[in-house]
Formats: sequence, structure tokens, C-alpha cells
Amino acid sequence: MKESFCESERKRLDKMNKFQLAHRFKRIGWVIVIIAFVLMIAKKFVDEPSWVKPVLTNLMIVGFLLISLAKEKVEDELIDKLRAQSYRLAFILGVVYSLVQPYVEYGVDYLFNQEKAEMGFSYFQVLIFMLLVQIMFFTNLKRQR
Repeated sequence: MKESFCESERKRLDKMNKFQLAHRFKRIGWVIVIIAFVLMIAKKFVDEPSWVKPVLTNLMIVGFLLISLAKEKVEDELIDKLRAQSYRLAFILGVVYSLVQPYVEYGVDYLFNQEKAEMGFSYFQVLIFMLLVQIMFFTNLKRQR
């Protein structure tokens, strides 16, 4: 018997909702983040091509995403609930951050350099903020259980 379109879509959404990487990807993610961070610091002391900064920032985002999506050694319903809470908090704080941060940056720019004060921010700031908040909340929620 053929599945209805709705049942098929529900199964596909459930499959995507439960997507996680193996636990070893957490370590791989941390290695990527550390290497990208060290290279970002090192590039301050040398002249580098213009493509280096975007590659390193994207590499750092990928590393944090791997950490965020990696399973725990023991993956149970409580861990699943804590992970969902941490994603929810990261999303809410990310939205608030993206609304408030441009005004804060403009205010600081205006105080120190009134001629060149601009309002704006990059996707990197928001994504890194959200991933860091999710990882920190998830880690703290796990400790408190």
C-alpha cells in the first residue's frame, strides 16, 4: 500500500530531526576549532591573501557545528531533552543578539570614531554566538542533571 504524502513527509522530517553525528566528531570538531583559532591568531603577524580569513572563519563554524551535532557517549531521552533546550535557548539568544548587537557596535563606533560609525554585523558573529551558546548551555545542563 502506498504511503500518503503527509506520512512520507512526516517520516522524512523525523529522520532529519534525529540527525546526529557519531561521538568521535566531537573531538574532530574541537581539533578543527583549535587549529582555526591558532591560525587566525598567527595570520595577524603575517601578510595573508584575502581568502584566508573567510576560510578560517568558515572552518571554525564547521568545527563548532560538528561539536554541536555529535552524539554523547550515552545518548538517552534526558540528553535529547537537554540538547533541545540548549538549541532553543541558543536560538532565542541569537535572535536577541542579532537585534541588539548592531546598535551596540554603532554606539561604540560613534564614541570612538564619530566620522566612520556604521551599523551592521556579519553572519560569522551570529553563527559563532549561537553555536557557542548552544554548546555552553548543553554542557552546563548536562552537569546539573
